[in-house]
Amino acid sequence: MKTAIIIPARMASTRLPGKPLVDIGGLPMIIRVMEQANKAKIGPVYVACGDREIAQCVEKYGGQAIMTPPDLPSGTDRILNALEKCDPHSHYDLILNVQGDLPFIDPQTICSVQHVLISTPACDIGSAVTPLTPDDRHNPHVVKADIIASGQAMDFSRKVFRGRRSYHHIGLYGYRRQSLSYFWALPPSLREKEEKLEQLRALEAGMRIDVVHIDNVPMSVDTQDDLKKAREFTSV
Repeated sequence: MKTAIIIPARMASTRLPGKPLVDIGGLPMIIRVMEQANKAKIGPVYVACGDREIAQCVEKYGGQAIMTPPDLPSGTDRILNALEKCDPHSHYDLILNVQGDLPFIDPQTICSVQHVLISTPACDIGSAVTPLTPDDRHNPHVVKADIIASGQAMDFSRKVFRGRRSYHHIGLYGYRRQSLSYFWALPPSLREKEEKLEQLRALEAGMRIDVVHIDNVPMSVDTQDDLKKAREFTSV
């Protein structure tokens, strides 16, 4: 099955303005994400850019940038818009959505999410989880996942699932091409609006999400404190 990786990126960020282009150890963050995605070696990597500055940066470092409207409401909208431009004839069967704020994402994690889709024909969307730490249990910024033994996701929430084991959900998604189009066309669901979690729209529409288990949470850069930690990590 042919796969493409798309990284959505835009300059507007309330907590860290200009986030894709912040310097981390001598490289813009979006370039670090792009390089990690390329190391997965599962297909071409595109950066779906909401701003010309990002596209210019990506092209400077030899990457493939696709301009998308800057006012699209979500990363999913940006990915689908970019996909229609780079693959109008549906050449790619699987689409991997790698978030643009994961500068140290393990390429093997990306490969594993692709493998979930390949190995589980009934799966519409692939993703990843990791064990939940005690500090994360009551943190509403940490999305929890209820996963059964087969690896299928039964629910997501910002609250811990009582009486069930909760996992820390990682915002990395793989879609079958037709599943991505179907998901995008769905109206936002009630619980999605309540919890501000797009994946609940998929579950409430009867779509199947399966996950791969990974050992650690990839470092994400959303705030100035996160940026400081990322820079310290590269200097070690």
